[in-house]
Amino acid sequence: MNRQVKRGLGVSAVALTAVATLASPASAAPANKSQVLASWTQTSASSYNAYLSARNNKGAWSAYGFDWSTDYCSYSPDNPFGFKFNLSCARHDFGYRNYKKAGTFSANKARLDNAFYADMKRVCAPLSSANKSACNATAWTYYQAVKAFG
Repeated sequence: MNRQVKRGLGVSAVALTAVATLASPASAAPANKSQVLASWTQTSASSYNAYLSARNNKGAWSAYGFDWSTDYCSYSPDNPFGFKFNLSCARHDFGYRNYKKAGTFSANKARLDNAFYADMKRVCAPLSSANKSACNATAWTYYQAVKAFG
């Protein structure tokens, strides 16, 4: 191999190593706990997916001391009428528990409730028209309950 090709391969190897390192949960996360918590409790689908990925690999995040406990949808059905809201409820619990623990719950409650509603609407989105309407109505009811009583 000529020198330029070897140099290019060396740079590529370094780049691949850097990408692989950044892909691990602990190094891909922002530096502090509040940034990580905020990144997992936004209304976007990407935030929801990042939370689910972390939830499925809790050990990688143990240094942050997050409370992963959940009672899912508390006293309401986790999957009302067959609509699978259990993971939406788990993420909502995660946000509530961890922001309370951080002492910043009041400043974040509205966003957590909005993220909960967005998560449930994503559950409803792929359903057929009649089922989608019933699902969205149920999601709205759950949202109003946590907004008022959560």
